Amino acid sequence: MNGPRLTSIVVEPLAQLLAQVLRFDAPADAVMSRFFKQHPKLGQRERGLIAEAVFFALRRLASLRWMMQPAIPERAPRLAALVTLARQHGIESLDPRALRQDERAVRHALAVRLDSAPRAVQAEVPTWLYQRISGQYADAEALLAALVEPAPLDLRVNTVRARRDEVLAELRSASREHAPLRAQPTPYSPEGIRLLEKPGLTRWPLYQHGAIEVQDEGSQLIAHLVAPRRGEMVVDFCAGAGGKTLALGSLMRSTGRIYAFDVHARRLAGLAPRLKRSGLSNVHPAAIASENDPRVKRLAGKIDRVLVDAPCSGSGTWRRNPDLKWRFDERELARVNELQHRLLAAAARLVKRGGRLVYATCSLLAEENQVVAERFLAAQAGFEPVPAAEVLRGQGITMPGLEGAAPYFVMLPHQHGTDGFFAAVMQRIA
Repeated sequence: MNGPRLTSIVVEPLAQLLAQVLRFDAPADAVMSRFFKQHPKLGQRERGLIAEAVFFALRRLASLRWMMQPAIPERAPRLAALVTLARQHGIESLDPRALRQDERAVRHALAVRLDSAPRAVQAEVPTWLYQRISGQYADAEALLAALVEPAPLDLRVNTVRARRDEVLAELRSASREHAPLRAQPTPYSPEGIRLLEKPGLTRWPLYQHGAIEVQDEGSQLIAHLVAPRRGEMVVDFCAGAGGKTLALGSLMRSTGRIYAFDVHARRLAGLAPRLKRSGLSNVHPAAIASENDPRVKRLAGKIDRVLVDAPCSGSGTWRRNPDLKWRFDERELARVNELQHRLLAAAARLVKRGGRLVYATCSLLAEENQVVAERFLAAQAGFEPVPAAEVLRGQGITMPGLEGAAPYFVMLPHQHGTDGFFAAVMQRIA
């Protein structure tokens, strides 16, 4: 046996953690973080195995449920843990003492043929999402297969602090503290770096001094669609923890002024340490009560560029956040969709004549993307679409597939190796 020997030291805590995660009452990463804090005696190796197993189970929960019938993973977390580990590492990796009385059930689950399961189960998504995605994409099977795989780790170089070639050289070089990393430039974003492993980046001086931030390449390109110029007034309308805000600030070389608005003060608070590391002086975070907050209204008609990075299903990020496909349902989609229309209409009021409005999501669903943009453009005669491919070409960025999505920006995991992203670029003409 070449893989790890999996004993009860891994199996029992994994079962406990799965019992909590599969309640889906909080994000999986937050549940895991809390669990590991409550179990400080778990070693680094065990934590790594347990975390990988949880994400494996979440990515393949539909087939896990199918294989375990009549048992249910939520109600039989120990069996779910054993089946998950056996799928990952082989049943021979499990210590016989850890298997105990469950060996027969585990072997029965592993023997289940998935090629006879419903298509949604094979695609590892809820039926309602499978129906939407398969109805929207001609290559839906390839897209859904890509979404089951783990995502790479992308970095954005903060060009206020460093150049990409300098950062690549440092990541690839060995030091007394760090082994060299396999790092390469991302194919599209001029500031992007893709790592082929996932090190503890927070310990690297590059991270501590603000030269790099973790950010998917697709997310970096959203900032390039906004394409802010030096000295402009910019609003990031749904800034969250500020990943795109910082990318905008870097593109502006720390000039002008960026308002980072969000209704979630706790999420926005996450921007503070990142902003301090970045060295940017042009970012001004502000928690707002709603899209109609007086601080927003005072900026009506004054802003050069507005980004609406709207709340969404997050379906484009399933590689990183596989629990989202199980935590999100049609009722929540309807609620978020109504909010998307409302936020876009409110943000549009800030844009001055000749200014740019960018609506973006990390969703794969047309009703959150093209439908929102088209309904807005139909209702707002003062805005016209700007071809996304043209905006990027003006910055020396070319990528396949954009012409077919015109005038919109669409990035997909199976085509571009990024998370799934959508953006509509619009200009105020009246």
